[in-house]
Amino acid sequence: MVEPLLRVADLARYFDVSPPWLNRVLEGQGRAILKAVDGVNFTIPKGETFSIVGESGCGKSTVARLVVGLYRPTRGSISFEGHDLASLTTRAQMAPLRRRLQMIFQDPFASLNPRWRVADIIAEPIRAFGLIEGRQAILDRVGQLLRQVKLAPVDGEKYPHEFSGGQRQRISIARALASQPDFLVCDEPTSALDVSVQAQILNLMKDLQRQLGLTYLFISHNLAVVYHISDRVAVMYLGRMAEVAPTKILFRRPRHPYTRMLLDTIPDLAMTGRQRQPVAGEVPSPIDPPTGCAFHPRCPHANDRCRSERPEPRALPDGALVACHGVEEGRVPDGPIGLVQG
Repeated sequence: MVEPLLRVADLARYFDVSPPWLNRVLEGQGRAILKAVDGVNFTIPKGETFSIVGESGCGKSTVARLVVGLYRPTRGSISFEGHDLASLTTRAQMAPLRRRLQMIFQDPFASLNPRWRVADIIAEPIRAFGLIEGRQAILDRVGQLLRQVKLAPVDGEKYPHEFSGGQRQRISIARALASQPDFLVCDEPTSALDVSVQAQILNLMKDLQRQLGLTYLFISHNLAVVYHISDRVAVMYLGRMAEVAPTKILFRRPRHPYTRMLLDTIPDLAMTGRQRQPVAGEVPSPIDPPTGCAFHPRCPHANDRCRSERPEPRALPDGALVACHGVEEGRVPDGPIGLVQG
């Protein structure tokens, strides 16, 4: 088998959110540990778009930041073409892989330096990795990158505040492409944009993927966006993967009760009259998660086993992975929901 471009194994990230030591002593409290990511596993082959979806606070963005090295994992490994990123500690070790792994952030208004001209923003990765020598050669490359994201080379002389939100995100994409990466981590890159602009950015990203052979880890809470751009989708809940499946399989036949609840929020434009189960309750605190299956307080199919034993992902014949006792025991209704035909 071909080694995947990215392999994540038992990845976890905990944050110490305890009050100051003196407060804990006076109030008799212990440490408070927030389990943002708690044992995540997935692989991404070269050229694929792998998306992670879930409600706010489920750990999606933390996974993105772990993959690009903005956070160090509490445990587990992140392997990029067989190299464990967590084991790299010096700049010299990190530089070759850092160049090939870039990130597009959620907010194009906050991710660009307002005091720099666009040409300098895009040229920074080129200079940092020593990819091109000479000012004119660098400017020529910046102009090429701007054209690649459907902007004009003359836009390099402007400042970020002179552009719309969609144009700023195009600049962010050009900056990410400046280091000639193989892998892009996209942390909700369209959530701050209007719907029409979202479609333009998504189509641009798909075109760039085909032209440059890019691989994407795409983070989003928008199911329509995920369906449009993804090859495979992982549904995340309270720091763990509830279900992982090819996009069409997940949207046509979701297995996990949480996935079905999420998909039931999509309007039924065809008016099929299918039964819906609305998303009830709130996500529990990751500081004090429920025992057993984290979803059991909100699940209509939970039993005593769900409340006491944490489910592990199990492979199904159609390529899906599902972490649910109810699916394993046949307690959860299984069948197409009509969102995708065929």
